[in-house]
Amino acid sequence: MQLSKLETPISASPNADTATNGTPARIITDGRAEVTFRQGSGPAHQGGHAALDHLYYRDPMKILFPRPVAGDLTTAVLVTTSGGMVGGDKLAFAGKVEAGASALFTAQAAEKVYRSVGPDCEMSVDLTVEDGGWLEWLPHESILFDQARLKRKTTIAAAGSGRVLAGEMMVFGRLARGEVFKTGLARDAWDVSIDGRPVWRDALHLEGDVLRILDHAAAFDGARANATAILVGHGVEDHLDDARACLEQASAGLARNDVLCGATAMKGIVIARFMAREPMKLRRVYGAWWKQFRHKTRGLPERLPRLWEI
Repeated sequence: MQLSKLETPISASPNADTATNGTPARIITDGRAEVTFRQGSGPAHQGGHAALDHLYYRDPMKILFPRPVAGDLTTAVLVTTSGGMVGGDKLAFAGKVEAGASALFTAQAAEKVYRSVGPDCEMSVDLTVEDGGWLEWLPHESILFDQARLKRKTTIAAAGSGRVLAGEMMVFGRLARGEVFKTGLARDAWDVSIDGRPVWRDALHLEGDVLRILDHAAAFDGARANATAILVGHGVEDHLDDARACLEQASAGLARNDVLCGATAMKGIVIARFMAREPMKLRRVYGAWWKQFRHKTRGLPERLPRLWEI
């Protein structure tokens, strides 16, 4: 097993902004975390739990490994100790599941993206699954403060019969404080491939007068949160009916326009979209859909990670 940890003292960081008087004004973070799981064997991995094969992280990112729940997947929890992202910050995560293994990657809490005076925050997520593997990526929502600037790219590479269930959520403003994401940048891009061949590329790009787009009837129609979830792998398009059935079940009991959601499919991918005026309602529907869909497609327990449950 390759195991490494590197932490750079804040005072030694070369990425410090410099104030006009020549003293450090603040530190621009450049965090990275990498986790790889392989198929486990022996008494320590009874029940099919995966084994850690590679671990690396540097501040402000860390990785925790909660005790696996009986019957469920080995889980890695991404922790960001900086308390949020400000202009110029960079965070990168690489999660990999090797042949025949199964694992879930999640986060400890929502990621806050604060107001920026100019520079963009950059977030990259690279997910890789090998033949026969199963990888889940279920982070909490990213909360964009007014005037925040975020560029996020999620890259997924599946091989052979490996499959990935991945999702991302965005909340447009600190709504509990009465603040809406009026201006700034929100770019959420996806790049998906199977066996090295591109399957799907997609990007949500909101910039400038964002509130006008959020409130426009032909765009977000007042929505303050959105989410995208995808299932990637050979033959997964056959699960489109399952995805739609799970959406109906997850949104049952809500008013018609509380959470707008739908699903479509192309060869090698199923895509589910969610949009709502109230982020908590979107989160509940999104979570309920996820639990049901992972059960339908992989036979896993209908539950979310303990850190994710409300």
